[in-house]
Amino acid sequence: MKLAMIQMNSQPDRSHNLRQATELMHRAVAAERPDLIVLPEHFDWSGGTIEQKLLAADNLPNGEAYRTIAEFAAEHRTWVHAGSMLERIPGEDKIYNTTVVFDASGLEVGRYRKIHLFDITTPSGRVYGESDTVRPGSGLLVYEHCGLRIGCAICYDLRFSNLFWELARRRVDVVILPAAFTVETGRDHWDVLCRSRAIEFQTYFVACGQWGAYPSADGTPRSCFGNSLVCDPWGQVITRASDGPGCIFTDLEIAEIERVRNLIPMASHRQVLSSCGGCHRAETSLLSPS
Repeated sequence: MKLAMIQMNSQPDRSHNLRQATELMHRAVAAERPDLIVLPEHFDWSGGTIEQKLLAADNLPNGEAYRTIAEFAAEHRTWVHAGSMLERIPGEDKIYNTTVVFDASGLEVGRYRKIHLFDITTPSGRVYGESDTVRPGSGLLVYEHCGLRIGCAICYDLRFSNLFWELARRRVDVVILPAAFTVETGRDHWDVLCRSRAIEFQTYFVACGQWGAYPSADGTPRSCFGNSLVCDPWGQVITRASDGPGCIFTDLEIAEIERVRNLIPMASHRQVLSSCGGCHRAETSLLSPS
């Protein structure tokens, strides 16, 4: 499968963001005719105030971002893994951070709503409160394209291996993770986590990120790490984006997945662990004085 990743610098300006996404997708199609185009998290809206985010959220499938990507996919006969967009649910006071996948007819294949929300304080003291506006999802999405089973995750999900274990149980060959990693966390954790997920679950790991500055709720700039990359099932980074918005390409090979899984047949070795009634007693005896 020929894959194109679109790295963006989204702002609290939907028209700007959709224009940037469309221009970069046109560039990708003209250069390589990819089987699948991947957009980053928040490709339709990034930053701004809580009120602006809530107002910017769309009722899917009627929203502008949804229609723009569906029409592009149909016009260019290519699948699009549409990073994530802000999804409004009628009657709810919060929104969802939602991936939508479109086939080459522009029809929706499925949706994945981000499960793990980014509520942290960084080492520099910056506070991020995604749950102030976003409600967590609860279900997984796996779809098939070009003979590959593809699992979905979004950004902060990367840190929670149980999600990827559930995807592995569904026999995925590729994991796609749209992201907007901060510079502070990205420079220390991005490569390590992406490579780890590829190694432990023997999949291609496609991590498509936002890059550069955007204004936060109080107007001060925050920065995304970029470094969109693809890891192969052996855990090697086989392609990486440079700084700035742009598109990069790679080929995902079924034969490479099979080669790695035959070398180290982890699926047949993996054990399901159960609780042990004697564990606490054994631990206590080790801690007791002789």
